[in-house]
Parts: sequence; structure tokens; C-alpha cells
Amino acid sequence: MNIQCSQLDDLLFDGTPLAMETAARHANECAECAEKLAAWNDISATAQTMHFTWENDLLWPRIERAIRAERRSPSRLLRNFATAATLTLALGGTFFYALRTQTKDALFDEHLIQVSALDEAERAERAHLASIENLERLTEPKLDDASTPLMVSYKEKLMLLDDAIAECEANIDRNRQNAHLRKQLLAMYSDKQQTLEDVLAEDSHATR
Repeated sequence: MNIQCSQLDDLLFDGTPLAMETAARHANECAECAEKLAAWNDISATAQTMHFTWENDLLWPRIERAIRAERRSPSRLLRNFATAATLTLALGGTFFYALRTQTKDALFDEHLIQVSALDEAERAERAHLASIENLERLTEPKLDDASTPLMVSYKEKLMLLDDAIAECEANIDRNRQNAHLRKQLLAMYSDKQQTLEDVLAEDSHATR
């Protein structure tokens, strides 16, 4: 097999009989590679003369036994256990702290949302009350002197709504953050406001 000079180093590092034979055939035809091959062979021969052997065949077995005994010794096992326990406690503490911090952040965010929702609900309630009070002043004379079945029906409905609103407000006073009660109250305020507007609209139609 013909090779290039640049492939000689790969063959030398390979070191297999086939690779060395191929390198030798190429060196026969290339003086520069022959010189490199000769230097390689000299280095290999020198390395073999420097091979070190144990003077005492029992030394390495004793080292192996000492290593195994150290691994099995109670003090080493205790140190390993203590190290593992310390790591476990450290990791557990870190995880607990992170979880606690995350939980506190989540609770804080939830509290802010609740406060924001409560403020928004109270603003809506105040807006409804202001509108209702204004409408009540306008409709009061006609409702007090209800002369038609429709006006009587409106008056009875408003009385029922007032009772329901009063009961809902009393429950909210005991639990201001009850979102369900807040929604019910806003719905009743809206119904009362719409009823008062219907009374005004009916009164306008009757006067035409």
C-alpha cells in the first residue's frame, strides 16, 4: 500500500505490526521518512530498557489490601455518612428556604390581588350608591303616590331589593373579603338602579 509522507506519523502512533510494516516499506523509498523511522525505533528500544519492575512482588498486593481496608474501616464509613448527612441537610435547608420564600411571595401576591379586587368592588359599590341615591330622590314622589299596577309592582320590587341589600351588607360587614357576597351586592345594586331608571322612564311616558 502506497502512503504519503504525512501519513507516517499516524502509522508510527498506531504501532501495530501491519502499520509498522507499511511504514518500513515507505521508508525504503523515502530517505527523510527512513530517518524518522530509525529515530522512532531508537526511542522505542530505549524505552523498553527503562521498564521498571517491582523488586518485591508482595508490595502491590499490600497496597491493594490497605486501600480496601481503608474503604471498609468504621471511621471512614462514619466520615462518609457524616458527609452525606451534611450534604442532605444543606440541600434540604436550601430547598426548604426556597420553597418557603416562594410560598411567601405567592401569598403576598394573592393578598395584593385580593386587596386590589376589594378596592375595585368598593369603588363600584360607591358609584352604584351615588347613582341610586340620586334616582331615589327623583322617583320618591311617584313611588309614594303609586296609582297604577305597574308603579305598585315597581315599589314592591324595590322594597324586596332593599331588604336583600341590607341582609347582604350585614353579611359583608362580618366578612369584607367575601368575593361572592360582593358580587351579589353589586348585582342587587345594579338591579335596583335599573328598576329606578324604569320608574323614571314610565313616569316620562305617562306625562306625555
